[in-house]
Amino acid sequence: MTEARPPVRRRAGRPTREQAAARHEELLETALDLFLEHGYELATIEMIAAKVGMTKRTVYARYPDKAALFLAAVRRAIERQVMPREEMERLDQGDLAATLEAIGRRRIRQVMTPEGLRLQRVINSESYRFPEIFTLHNELSTAPVIAFLTDLLDRAAAEGAIAPTNSGRVARAFLSMVVGGQVRAIVAGRPPTPDQLDERVAFTVRLLLDGLRPRPNPMEAPQ
Repeated sequence: MTEARPPVRRRAGRPTREQAAARHEELLETALDLFLEHGYELATIEMIAAKVGMTKRTVYARYPDKAALFLAAVRRAIERQVMPREEMERLDQGDLAATLEAIGRRRIRQVMTPEGLRLQRVINSESYRFPEIFTLHNELSTAPVIAFLTDLLDRAAAEGAIAPTNSGRVARAFLSMVVGGQVRAIVAGRPPTPDQLDERVAFTVRLLLDGLRPRPNPMEAPQ
């Protein structure tokens, strides 16, 4: 009779690429939460590693210090808030006012999500220590919207829908007027209701476009 062999135990293998990516994402998410909850000074690598179930050695293998981990966590949070150009193009249905309103509402609603609100609060609380996160946010999140709006306004000016203007400057003013004020209120805990959001965005877009209306040149003699 052949003696039964004990089952062969498989050694735990290395995590798959997908598993490693998921663990890294969890590390960055947890780090950002703890940096917001405790502040940069009080949050530690040890605290973050313990919360996510990693060793300090594993964290330090990816990031040489706490500052590098913080900046990576903020960068990932910004990347998740980026509005792809394809999405902005889908919002453009050929009506300038409607397109501006749609983009304005979309940007504000991004901030109103838990992820968007967390990012804004981290930027507000730690930008004095890491001024580069403002630059990072502008390059990754704001600049693509300004580029799209600039193209949109240039096209409207070429079609005669608005007066010729510095479209890049107008695009920045649009984001400041339509989005900036609402973001400050949201971060302060006073988010607008859906009706308030629609009304405020529509009012500001009308105000902006009224200032860009083509007007007759007073130097031209009437026909």
